[in-house]
Amino acid sequence: MSHVNPSAITPIATPLPRGEPVHVPNALLEPFWIRAVLIGIALAFLTLFLFIPLIAVFAEAFKKGWEVYLAAVTEADAWSAIQLTLLTAGIAVPLNLVFGVTAAWTIAKFEFRGKNVLLTLIDLPFSVSPVISGLIYVLIFGAQGWIGPWLRDHDIKILFAVPGIVLATIFITFPFVARELIPLMQSQGNEEEEAALVLGASGWKTFWHVTLPNIKWGLLYGVILCNARAMGEFGAVSVVSGHIRGETNTIPLQVEILYNEYNFAAAFAVASLLALLALVTLALKSFVEWRLYEGASEHILQQIREH
Repeated sequence: MSHVNPSAITPIATPLPRGEPVHVPNALLEPFWIRAVLIGIALAFLTLFLFIPLIAVFAEAFKKGWEVYLAAVTEADAWSAIQLTLLTAGIAVPLNLVFGVTAAWTIAKFEFRGKNVLLTLIDLPFSVSPVISGLIYVLIFGAQGWIGPWLRDHDIKILFAVPGIVLATIFITFPFVARELIPLMQSQGNEEEEAALVLGASGWKTFWHVTLPNIKWGLLYGVILCNARAMGEFGAVSVVSGHIRGETNTIPLQVEILYNEYNFAAAFAVASLLALLALVTLALKSFVEWRLYEGASEHILQQIREH
C-alpha cells in the first residue's frame, strides 16, 4: 500500500480535536456591509440585464391573450421556422458530437505534431464573428464564389437553402463539445484505458465501458450548450439564409422579420420560444454541473480510500 502525505489531504476532510479553533480564511471575514454591497450589485446587475428582459418577453408575448399567442406560434411561417430550427439543430448537434468526442480523444490521449494547431483551430469560431463566418460560406459557395459556378452548373444549391444554414451552424457550434471534453479527459489520464487494453479489451469496448461512463456528464453538458447555440444562432445563419419566408428563416430570423413589420405580439410570442429554450437549457446545465461536481467529489474520495 502506498503512503500518503498527510499534508496533501484537505483539512476539511480531517476531524479536528474538540475545542481546537477552526481557522477561517480572511476572505470570509469581510465586514457585513461589504458582502451586502457586493451581493446587491450582483443582484442589481442580474435584475437589470436578465430578469427584467425575460419578464418583458413573456409579458409582451401574452399581452393580447392566449388566442393571439397560439395563433402567432402556429402560423405557417412561424411553424416553418420552428421546423427548420429543429432540423438544423438535429443535424448539427450529432455531427458536432462525433467531432467533439473524436477531437477530445485525440488531443487528450495522444501526443503528436500539430496538437497546438488543432487546439487553435477548434477555438477559431470563438474568435471569429458569426457574420464573418457566414461571409466565408458566401465566398466559397456564392454565385461568384470559388465553387459557385460549378454548383450552379450541376444544379446544387448550398446558399439560401437548408445546406448552407446547416453548414454555418455546424461551424459556429463545433467547439462546444470538444472544448468541454478535452480538459475532462486530460484530468482523468490514461490509466484506466491502458488497464482495459492490457486485460484484452478492444478499442471499442474500452471506449464504451471505460471512457464513455467517465465523460458522460461532461459530454451531455457540451451537447446542451451546442444545442442551445445552434437553435439561437443569428449572425451566420442570417448571411447564408436569404431570409426567404416559410423556407429559410429560423426562429431568430422570424423574430427579426416580425419585429421589423411592427407585429410586436407575434414577434415576442415567437421569441418566447427561444426564452423557454434558454430556461430549459439553464435547468439542464445546472443539473449536469451538479452531477459533474458530485462525480468529481466521489472520484477524489475513492482515490483517498485506495491510498
